[in-house]
Amino acid sequence: MNDRTRFRTFACALALLGVATAVAANETRVIGFDQAVEIALEQNDTLRQARNAAALDRLDVTQARTDFLPDLRATAQSGRAFGQADGDTTRTTSLALGTGVTLFDGFANVATLKGAQFTSAASERDLERARETVVFTVATQFLALVQQREQLRVQRENLAAQGALASQIDTYVKAGARTIADLYQQQANAASAQLAVVQAEQAVELARMDLIRTLRLDPRGTYEFVAPEIREHAASPVEPLGTLIERAFGTRADIRASEARVAAAQQDIRIAKSTRWPTLTLSAGYGSAYSSAIDAGWSDQLSDARGGTIGLNLALPLYDRSATRIATRRAEIRADSARVDLDTLEQEVGTQVRTAVLDLESAQAQLAAADAQLRAAQRALEATDQRYRAGAATLVELTQSRATQVAAAGAEVSARYAVEFRRRLLDYYVGNLTAATMRF
Repeated sequence: MNDRTRFRTFACALALLGVATAVAANETRVIGFDQAVEIALEQNDTLRQARNAAALDRLDVTQARTDFLPDLRATAQSGRAFGQADGDTTRTTSLALGTGVTLFDGFANVATLKGAQFTSAASERDLERARETVVFTVATQFLALVQQREQLRVQRENLAAQGALASQIDTYVKAGARTIADLYQQQANAASAQLAVVQAEQAVELARMDLIRTLRLDPRGTYEFVAPEIREHAASPVEPLGTLIERAFGTRADIRASEARVAAAQQDIRIAKSTRWPTLTLSAGYGSAYSSAIDAGWSDQLSDARGGTIGLNLALPLYDRSATRIATRRAEIRADSARVDLDTLEQEVGTQVRTAVLDLESAQAQLAAADAQLRAAQRALEATDQRYRAGAATLVELTQSRATQVAAAGAEVSARYAVEFRRRLLDYYVGNLTAATMRF
């Protein structure tokens, strides 16, 4: 094989590699609803931050537990002492092990542990609510994408019908049964329908981008989101409002988190008050020393100078310049603020559930009305089309009838998905929305 042949072979290999890379880069990734929820639960930024916060609070609990254990310290010290009279230099070395443990500190360590546990529990509930929020966001964005696709279908069907009518009118014009003005008007209607299709396609792409952003997917990739099957739900009566609100108070993770923060704030009050109590600590140590001023050798001195200590230290606070009183008052104010936050959240949850119930009932009524409107608009369009074919109706009447039918079809699509959205919004506000229960 000569150099020219080798070069051609190498160039072909590079070209094939580039084609394969381009094909791989443009490969469409198909993502269903369940897979989208899994991706969001793994990659969503807000959820990742909530996981980090929960992990940090768990570390605080571990740290609070270790405060009950004694510590162990090893110390070594070496130095030289210079004599002032004779100029002699003395080298000294000391080695020691020490330990200490707090026996009583006014229950501050106990309150610190309980406070850390309550704070960690609050973070876990925040993480749970963040998961629910991610699931709800993915569900609503999937619904928005499916709704925009349905709107696009309606506009494409309208465009096809407008184009067919334009062809039919062209035949009538050539036969002398219609004026050229009807053809021009219908061509304008078809162009308007084409513009509506373009706008609907843009709305679909924007909805797709919202999902890509929520799932943190590579924006350079190509994705196809498989729409879940939207089952038809009967307009069943909603549970009583009082029952839903009570359930929300019992199941909402953010309410549980707020309650845990109130409990943690109560422990902060105990910590602040603990400085009024005496502190009792136990300490022990063992070590040895060496000095060059002594004639004995290194090992002999370390052996002879061995010794240990053990002692109790009691510290009784007498006057702290009102630091304890001020710290206690601050902790009490923070605890009251936490209770205010809990009361505010419960009020907000009750309002959210009440509003969601009203919105769902309204959406169901609007869907029933939109269905009736669509059926009537379709029958009116069919009748007007037959009259136009027979020459008993004008193109203006047919255009108006078709515009009414298209508007009714779009309204029916919006109403149908509004019911789905309101149903999931109610579940989210009540606290029933999870990855396991979210199904279409």
